Amino acid sequence: MKERETFASRLGFVLISAGCAIGLGNVWRFPYIVGQYGGAAFVLIYLLFLILMGLPIMAMEFAVGRASRKSITVSFQALEPKGTKWHWYGWFGMAGNYLLMMFYTTIAGWLLMYFFKIAAGQFEGLDKTGVERAYGNMVAEPVIQIIFMAIVVVLGMLICSRGLRNGVEKANKFMMLCLLALLVVLAVRALTLPGAGAGLEFYLVPNFDNLIYDANGRFRLGEAIYAAMGQAFFTLSLGIGAMAIFGSYIDKDRRLFGETVSVGILDTCVAFVSGLIIFPSAFAFDVKPDAGPNLIFVTLPNIFNAMPGGRVWGALFFVFLFFAALSTVTAVFENILACWMDRWGISRNRAVGANLVLIFLLSLPCLLGNNLWSGIQILGMGIMDFEDFLVSNNLLPLGSVIYLLFCCVSKKYAWGFDNFLAEADQGKGIRFPAKLRLYFTVVVPIIVLIIFIMGYIEKFA
Repeated sequence: MKERETFASRLGFVLISAGCAIGLGNVWRFPYIVGQYGGAAFVLIYLLFLILMGLPIMAMEFAVGRASRKSITVSFQALEPKGTKWHWYGWFGMAGNYLLMMFYTTIAGWLLMYFFKIAAGQFEGLDKTGVERAYGNMVAEPVIQIIFMAIVVVLGMLICSRGLRNGVEKANKFMMLCLLALLVVLAVRALTLPGAGAGLEFYLVPNFDNLIYDANGRFRLGEAIYAAMGQAFFTLSLGIGAMAIFGSYIDKDRRLFGETVSVGILDTCVAFVSGLIIFPSAFAFDVKPDAGPNLIFVTLPNIFNAMPGGRVWGALFFVFLFFAALSTVTAVFENILACWMDRWGISRNRAVGANLVLIFLLSLPCLLGNNLWSGIQILGMGIMDFEDFLVSNNLLPLGSVIYLLFCCVSKKYAWGFDNFLAEADQGKGIRFPAKLRLYFTVVVPIIVLIIFIMGYIEKFA
């Protein structure tokens, strides 16, 4: 049997794991949801839930990967007691990776397209209506979108074809270091804009009135707490084996909870500093910071148009966003390829060739759902929104409950807490908080299921 690949360095593992977690959720969703719920007071609740929920689940997913040395399609089977059926979830987890890529590749293509458009000066001189029209024209034109989506798929698979160390690890190290450098440069520029202080105050000074009541005086604390739980949970891409695969590539020199904390800190820092870019910029140019999904493709181009040297800053921002998206794409592609290699024993190059074609074809419905197939509605949602709903509102929360129970239930029925703890605490670093077993076994699954149910209520009420 061929020996399993491993990371060349601990830094590579941390950066790739963080790169998988860091994506549009950090740069787009985090700032606008903070804007919706009153700034710094919301950030405090988000951080609390990140520590209480997200990090323990990530440590469990890493542990399942490292103990089994397998991807999600076979990792449960390698660890589960004989006669149990935990391995059935492996197929759902693999499906979640495909579903995520079915719309993520399209959005990554948009980011790359916007970089070229802004760098070429195509947005200069446009007012808000002109920018909105440019975005609408882009979404309505399928051919150019297909070209940029194909570039993303080919680029991601080309990186993965070179293997773990020479491809995925090297490329993600480069992208993540560039991403962090661009983040600092853009944040310094935003903070030095005239009028940026108001945005900084909104973002960093807690205002609990804004958290508890909306602009119309409506009580919304429960809604805000649910939003904070959801953001803390979804930002780490848990539940579909995207983290477990990187656990399968690391040695046992370091305890897993310490590694989880490192990844969580890096992920949170990117989200936090993104807010330092967006809020000062928005307040400096009198733009509402709770613009929602249009924030990236409509609001920010308008801000860059009004900013001195905005063409350069806008191009840099969309390069930064593209690196954030591509780091997630290559990480999830690696998980998909590992599933094929582990399950069917095929070579990496054959898995790359098959999945390059497969993911390109699977990405077309989402892309066409914005134009030629825009009339198709599933449960009242367009194709992209439905694919996102299946992943974000179903597979991520339910998959995380699977990992929690697999690691915490008695080893008579699952892998078991003792086995998990023995794996997680091998090596140097921070020990897993074992005394909180009851909390992990009972309280966290209930919270995750509440998120699951509330997601449905929010979507269909």
